[in-house]
Amino acid sequence: MSIPSQRPVIGISIGDLNGIGTELAIKTFSDNRLLEICTPVLFASNKLINFYRKSIPDSTLNYQHIKDLSRPFHKQVNLFNCWEEEVAITPGQLTDIGGSYAVKSLVAAVNALKDKKIEGLITAPIHKKNIQSPDFAFTGHTPYLRQAFGVKDVLMFMSSENFRVGLVSEHVPVSEITKQITRESILSKLNIMKESLIRDFGIDKPRIAVLGLNPHAGDDGLIGREEEEIIKPAIKDAKHNMLVYGPYSADAFFARNQQQKFDGVLAMYHDQGLIPFKSLAYGEGINYTAGLPAVRTSPDHGTAFDIAGKNKADTGSFLTAVYGCLDIIEKRREFNENNKNPLKKMGSVVLAGAADEALDEG
Repeated sequence: MSIPSQRPVIGISIGDLNGIGTELAIKTFSDNRLLEICTPVLFASNKLINFYRKSIPDSTLNYQHIKDLSRPFHKQVNLFNCWEEEVAITPGQLTDIGGSYAVKSLVAAVNALKDKKIEGLITAPIHKKNIQSPDFAFTGHTPYLRQAFGVKDVLMFMSSENFRVGLVSEHVPVSEITKQITRESILSKLNIMKESLIRDFGIDKPRIAVLGLNPHAGDDGLIGREEEEIIKPAIKDAKHNMLVYGPYSADAFFARNQQQKFDGVLAMYHDQGLIPFKSLAYGEGINYTAGLPAVRTSPDHGTAFDIAGKNKADTGSFLTAVYGCLDIIEKRREFNENNKNPLKKMGSVVLAGAADEALDEG
């Protein structure tokens, strides 16, 4: 990764209290070298961090409590207490408490992101079942972030080096997938992907591949009509302002490593995109929410209850999510700098020239 020109303040929502999120954060930020390139803020509680720190004998994590998010301690790990009360922590168990306090951490971190108190957010894994409540009826981070930021659409965008896969439909039952495959939804996801590849990944003219929905991409309408009636017309529309190709048969596409020829791949549904991605990314991929005004990444795995609290969690994907967050922040800074209003730039040059003339005359 490139070293950010300014050390960004990044937040970490801690995830399910009984999963591996806290362990990942402790292990990751025990490496003080990360503090040279970012200032982390953990959204958790003192008791939670200390509980898991005891299960990691070689942990060297030190942190400072912080109450004012606008004044973090740089070159140190910061802890923002999201709750003070005693909470039952039972590693490896799916409990209502584990989910409800994961939501407390997430909401506090997202509010800080919206208020620009932090520049990026890494979300540790949550469990989709125990986060459900009348106040939080979302199937995961992505739909919650879309609503929290009030944007029309976002893209669940998996990334591992130069391999990137986005989804048209996300966490929905297989029986509901076809309802979400519309010309409008495909165009929306393609536009978000294109803009993200340009702004967040620094690719000037991205090439995007689109997968079909049905086996063999429908075989010219023999196996389903979605390719002929929805996907191909959407691709034709998109060709007016981007380099987009397809639809490709998903099995042959990945079997022939065709993803290497493209900067992004748009899959129609969750397993179509994530099975090959997780198989080929070797545990070092990240989940990125494209289309937000702020940067959010997460590891590409779940809560891993089976190893929670056992000091077995591998930090590979979580650390990649940290680096990915910092990379995208830096890419956005470069993009914004390179695309400032040219009239303002011209005005600055004219004013500078006038000031020089005045000095010469004086």
